[in-house]
Order: sequence, then structure tokens, then C-alpha cells
Amino acid sequence: MDISLEKLPEIPALDLLAKQLVEGFITGLHKSPFHGFSVEFAEHRLYNTGESTRHIDWKVYAKTDRLYTKRYEEETNLRAYILLDSSSSMYYPEKNYGKIRFSILAAAALAYLLQKQRDAVGLITFSDKINTFTEVKSTNAHLQNIFIILQNLLQQEPKKEVTELSETLHLVAEKIHRRSLVIIFSDLMTKADQLEDFFKSIQHIKHNKHEVLFFQVNDPATELEFEMEDRPYLFEDLESGEQMKLNPNQVKSWYKEKTEAYYQEIEMKCHQYKIDLTRVNINDDLQKVLAGFLIKRGKMK
Repeated sequence: MDISLEKLPEIPALDLLAKQLVEGFITGLHKSPFHGFSVEFAEHRLYNTGESTRHIDWKVYAKTDRLYTKRYEEETNLRAYILLDSSSSMYYPEKNYGKIRFSILAAAALAYLLQKQRDAVGLITFSDKINTFTEVKSTNAHLQNIFIILQNLLQQEPKKEVTELSETLHLVAEKIHRRSLVIIFSDLMTKADQLEDFFKSIQHIKHNKHEVLFFQVNDPATELEFEMEDRPYLFEDLESGEQMKLNPNQVKSWYKEKTEAYYQEIEMKCHQYKIDLTRVNINDDLQKVLAGFLIKRGKMK
């Protein structure tokens, strides 16, 4: 299902949109390499060599020629926290607030998918402080509350707010006491000297036996490739308000070099701390996010 970011403000029911996206995605899995993650993925998982054959579902094997083991209800329950960065840099590009809108829609779809699997989900929104911190539940009423929070955020005008991701993650590590999956949506647009603080907070979460799935959202054409017309622009830091006038072509090579080095450092650190990192282009569809979640969920079983 292809939903234009420009059309999102006109969509009154985020819950219905999330349902359509997820159900369309699940239907598509029947024809994809993720065949095992079908409408039955909440009850089955791929058989791993060396496991007991006691719980293999031979009926499924006869239909698919693949080995799946039955998962019982206590095995399928997962606790997941969705962390959504709502700082000013997420409201880029200004023409459609693409990063925050894409992340809101992705968070809504994941919340629906988690609840559909009988998993428990909680939502945390943050900028320079934590704005929302819900409980982790799997009830329909709780899911509707998450949709309401996300719908309100979708309609909210941007404010001058900086990102305090590391402080948020330290607080999350202290507040969650049962093994959980922490799913982060952020552009990680922070100062280079603050990047180490971010990974220290990740280490805190990992030390408490939680897993981390990080979706780094961006608009690659302008934020990474610096593809702009050859003319002067007035650039403004969305978080600090600082402005600078320049021609992009004069600094393009330098900018790309610095940006690539920054992103390489993020990749290296994520590998070091065993964080599942997925770069997400806001101009793509949501399948990459949903598939990334299912792959991570499969690793945790």
C-alpha cells in the first residue's frame, strides 16, 4: 500500500491506515522470501538445526516443504517499547515534515503488528525531555490510546526542541525491568561529541538484557548527498535556530566527507554493541521497517 507523505495530514484515522498497511504487508509475505512470517507467524517459527523435533508441525511441512516448530502462547509474548524522536530535526523537510510523519506511521504500524501477535507494546515520545511514556500492554484499549497519541503528534506543529536521546535511553533502561525489545526511530542528528553518550546509554540498555532495534530515518538526497540547485540558500538549524547563507556546491565535497564519516562511525558502533541498525529513506515504503522488525523478533526467539 503506497501512501504519499503529502496525503498524511488528510488521513483522519491513523488506526485504520496502520491496519491496512500491516494486513497488506502480511498478505505480501506469502509471495516473498519471508514466507515463514505469514498470518501464522505468531504461532510458528523456523526450525533450527539441533533443536528437539518434538514440536515440529508436520502439517505445515507437508504444505511448505519447510520445518516449523509450534510456539505456545507463553513463548510468543514479547514486550516492546517504541521510542519516537519528536525533536525539531525530525520535522525536516519543511515541505511535508517527512521524517516525523514517516516515523509516526511506522510506529503505528508496528504497534498494530505487535498487538496482532499478542505482544505487549509501549510508546515513548521524546525531544529534549520525555513527552509520553505509556505502560506496556497488549489490550485493544491500550492500542487505541497509542493511536490517539500518535494522531495528536501527527497534527502537532514543530517546536524548537533539541534531541536528548541518551538521557531518554538511560531512563528507559532504569524503568523497564523485564527483558524487552527497544525500538528507536530517530535521525540521530546530534553533535559528534554527543554520539559517545548515545552509545553509552545503549550499553546501559544492553547491560540490562534488553535488545535494541534502531531505525535511523533520513532524507538521503539532501541530508546525505546534499543534492540541491546551484544557487545560494539560507540554511537553518531546526533545533538551535542558527542560520547560515551559502551555496551548497561550494561545500558539497566537504559535507559529504564529514557525513559519510559520521554515518560510518554509527555503523561501527552499532556493530560493536550488537545493535540492529536499519537506515530508512523516508521516500520509500514501510515494508523495510516491518520486515526489519520481524527479522529482529525472529532472532529473539
